[in-house]
Amino acid sequence: MGVFEAIKERRSVRAYTDEAVSDDDVGRLMEAARWAPSAGNLQPWALVVVKEVETKRKLSSATLNQTHIQEASAVIVVCADATRSSRVYGSRGEKLYSLQDTAAATQNILLAAHELGLATCWVGAFRENEVAEAVKAPRNLRPVAMVAVGYPAERPVAPQRRSFNEIVHYGTF
Repeated sequence: MGVFEAIKERRSVRAYTDEAVSDDDVGRLMEAARWAPSAGNLQPWALVVVKEVETKRKLSSATLNQTHIQEASAVIVVCADATRSSRVYGSRGEKLYSLQDTAAATQNILLAAHELGLATCWVGAFRENEVAEAVKAPRNLRPVAMVAVGYPAERPVAPQRRSFNEIVHYGTF
């Protein structure tokens, strides 16, 4: 599968089968995240793979009860180490680059999962403090995303996209 095909075919899936995602496949997702680009190559991410039922229940509660978090075989909590980015780039590194970098790592996870035949859903709506507590994150790490991972029990259709001409501008607006 080519990257353009993966980008267009990947969907947010919120229903999973009971089949467990292998540790090898989870490792491949972690490796994909590890190779994401980052400002100054600082790699300000930390990833927590959650498979335990009770921790997934806590994460689901922190997401305002998005139940697919509990149903997923694994949940990857993507954390940003803003202090790592701020050491080189100051407040811009802390407030922007660390978030951009973890977003790139998250996108790599989504695309790699699709390549492996896995389904994912990028979750950003959650209470950070509850997620941090559930995964026992150190104070310097901020949970910024979660990715539910499993085998798809549904095949959502492609959502509507804004037109090319509506979003693309050359030179100026």
